[in-house]
Amino acid sequence: MGAVSSCCPFPALPRDPPAAPAVGVTAHDVATVVPIPGGTVTVGTDQPLLPGDGEGPRRRVTIRPFRIDAHQVTNRRFAAFVAATGYRTEAERFGWSYVFHRFVAPGDRSPAPEGTPWWRAVQGACWAAPEGPGSGITERLDHPVVHIAWTDAAAFAAAVGGRLPTEAEWEHAAKGGDDGARYPWGGAEPDDRRVFCNIWQGEFPLRNTLADGWLGTAPVEAFAPNGFGLFNTCGNAWEWCADAFRVRSLTAAAKARNAAAARERERVMKGGSYLCHASYCHRYRIAARSGRSPETSAGHVGFRVAYDG
Repeated sequence: MGAVSSCCPFPALPRDPPAAPAVGVTAHDVATVVPIPGGTVTVGTDQPLLPGDGEGPRRRVTIRPFRIDAHQVTNRRFAAFVAATGYRTEAERFGWSYVFHRFVAPGDRSPAPEGTPWWRAVQGACWAAPEGPGSGITERLDHPVVHIAWTDAAAFAAAVGGRLPTEAEWEHAAKGGDDGARYPWGGAEPDDRRVFCNIWQGEFPLRNTLADGWLGTAPVEAFAPNGFGLFNTCGNAWEWCADAFRVRSLTAAAKARNAAAARERERVMKGGSYLCHASYCHRYRIAARSGRSPETSAGHVGFRVAYDG
């Protein structure tokens, strides 16, 4: 499994995955899908906050009309998929995944990656047990499914007749019809008092004031939708895109980053998560991006599905 930072992954121990929750198929398992118009759209920015991530340069891309889920795939919907197919995620096959330190059980001695001490590599953590053995999703069926690798997201999307969105499609959909939007709601900057989405408020990673009401994930429709009717494209959980990750620059640093991304077969992630804060990870902007290997999973990584035409 890939790491959430540049550190080496921790070895996995064999472990049987937890049983999928007994969740009956309901109307909530059928995604709300919204049409997105095609056209020539803007991707990226000429004012990057994190240039090393390849947020720029701003460029024009022509896309065809497509459809996309109004919200991230929920625990309920993913549980129904697992019950129908028997699918096992990368986290279940590896036997562990990354959990935010505030969520691990008291006395848990799971190791922390070098450079990111707020993560723990927890044995048994996966989509059905987000904090590890003993945790569950019964009370979070309408929250985004997490601990999802790119390979898992792609498998789910194919099974429901869809695919992962391209980065250009994702940005266009997230802007809600305003091609110049910085955030799904427009240009207003969220902070520790003004709440527009589910991100961190306070001092990361030690103190969260919970101004938005959530320490971890929130329900997928917890905040107002954008102009196209999409919920939580920024904050809550990272979302996988179809594209391979690369930085559009000729600098030595960019070339080194691209070489590392190619070795790891990294894919683009968009939208940030409930752990983002301006002081550390200001990646809840539409132009922001990150890249991780397709086997990587963590407790803040999910997805939504796109569909042709």
